[in-house]
Order: sequence, then C-alpha cells, then structure tokens
Amino acid sequence: MIFISIAALADPYLIFTVQDALRKAKQPQNLVFGIVDQHPFNRRDNLKKLPEKPRLRYVHCHPIDSRGVCWARSVVFSLYQDEDYLLQIDSHTLFEQDWDEQLINQLEALRPKYTKPILTNYPYGFEFINDEPVISIEDSGRTTLVMRPHDETDLTADNATLRFKSEHVFVREPLLGGHIAGGFYFTLGKLVYEVPYDPYLYFHGEEQNLAIRAFTRAWDIFHIPHIPLYHLYKRPNTEHHNHHWHSSWEQHRDYQWTELQERAKQRLMDLVYRRTLSGAWGLGDARSLADFAELTGIDYEQQRLIDRAYRKSYVRG
Repeated sequence: MIFISIAALADPYLIFTVQDALRKAKQPQNLVFGIVDQHPFNRRDNLKKLPEKPRLRYVHCHPIDSRGVCWARSVVFSLYQDEDYLLQIDSHTLFEQDWDEQLINQLEALRPKYTKPILTNYPYGFEFINDEPVISIEDSGRTTLVMRPHDETDLTADNATLRFKSEHVFVREPLLGGHIAGGFYFTLGKLVYEVPYDPYLYFHGEEQNLAIRAFTRAWDIFHIPHIPLYHLYKRPNTEHHNHHWHSSWEQHRDYQWTELQERAKQRLMDLVYRRTLSGAWGLGDARSLADFAELTGIDYEQQRLIDRAYRKSYVRG
C-alpha cells in the first residue's frame, strides 16, 4: 500500500492529480490518498465522484484558517495508517504509466544495502497547452539530477535557510544526497513516525529540516536517475491565488504570513545552530552534523558552505 500525502491550497489541479495517479498506476487499488484541502469549498464529494473511486482520508480547511504548507502536511501525516510506502507530492502533479511500480522497484533495489532509503528530487516540469498536459523537458536518459545549494545563497550567523537548485551529473544511477524535495519524495511509510512534519515550519527551510532530521536518524537520501512524475511549476513574477501569502487570503486572517515565516526561520536555527529542539523535532543520534557536512559540503556547525558542487567522491559504493 502507498500512502500519498497531498496538501493543496486553492489548487484547481487537485482532482486532476488524484485522477491521473489512479489512471496510470499499475496497482491503483493499493493507493490511499491523505489530503488536506485548503480551499474555499469542501471538495470531498467531487473526489468521491471520480470514476476511479479513490480511497480517501480527506480534511477540509478554509485558506484563511490555514497556517501554511508544513502545518497542512503535518495534518496529512496524522492520516497515515501504517501503509508500506509514503509518497509526498504537490497537488499539481502529472504521472507516467506504471509510476508506482517504477518507484517501488527503484526503492527496493537499494534496500539490501540501505535499510531506510528516501528517493527524492525536483521533478521535471509539465504545462497545460489547450487544456492538455504537456511535458516541458524530456529526460535525456544520460544524467541524474542532484540538488545542491544555489550559487546565490549562504549560511550566515542570523540565517540558516538556504535555496537549492538541480544540476545534472553524467551518471545514470541513484546518487546519495543531502536534500529532500518537499514536492516529491518516496520512501518507507515508517518515516511518518521517525521524522514527523514540524507544524511550526512555514515554507522556506522545510526541505532542509526534513533532510537533516532524516539523515541524523540513519535515513539515506537518494537522487534517482528517472523520476516517473512531473511538476506544474509556477511562473515567476506572476500572481498566484494558491500561494498561502496571497493578499486575498491574508487580508482576512488574524495574523500575518511574515510572522509564520520568521518563526520558521528561527525554528531552523534552533535545530542546526542552537540545538535547542529535542525529541522528534530535534536531531537524531545515529549521525552528526559533521557527517552531514562531509557528505554535502553544508557545514552548519561552522556556519559555512565548504563547497557548492555535488561531490561524487562521497557516493558510497
């Protein structure tokens, strides 16, 4: 069974995403959708009317009451009921045929050596042309995408939040990494218990938090050569009503989104600089931040980036 975590905010493509996942799965009967739908109207009945009959665990919340994507994803995690696998995606995702079999096969191929692997990456994009989904960039079949800190981002004493980007490595195999994409990762379901979503995060820093807490609990993060799904990326410099911070929602709230953003910024520094978080929200004891720096070049203890390139020498054969 695969538990599919989806946190949607005023997203017109939620129903498309659920239906596409079901239509293209090898075993659609093994999919369970955990959905927190932050939308002006409850869409449970719309989802239930799909001819594919999705298995739903659905929670509705008006956008003005939402505390952001990480809060919503923490609620989604509460809907998990011991399914074998966990897939987290955004609510605007396109799938390949037999995507579920592809992901399971890639994960299980790693498990003889890595007991707790996580498959993740920023997927290639798609767009709608004349209301039809069209893949923007085809996988060349020659490289593996990896995620690394953006050239224009740095650790500073008052900010641990980094921006990340993808780059091509000219090998075609799973590569060890140190970053988790919030819009796509696939792993064992027990991650929900070992690395629960921190509801006090907001948007930026979410992926770092997940990666560090998972890594220090002996989860191995892999960037996979083929990602069997695609993401509808937002256009830059364009107004999007499905941003949590959009003024149409913000004007009705009793708090400002900047308050949540600042709290999340401090929360990440509490994790990696101050070390004041404990239990599920803190670091694990299986690996250290020094181990993380060795693998990734991101040195939180010294508040510096050792280097920004993906370092193939740290691929553990």
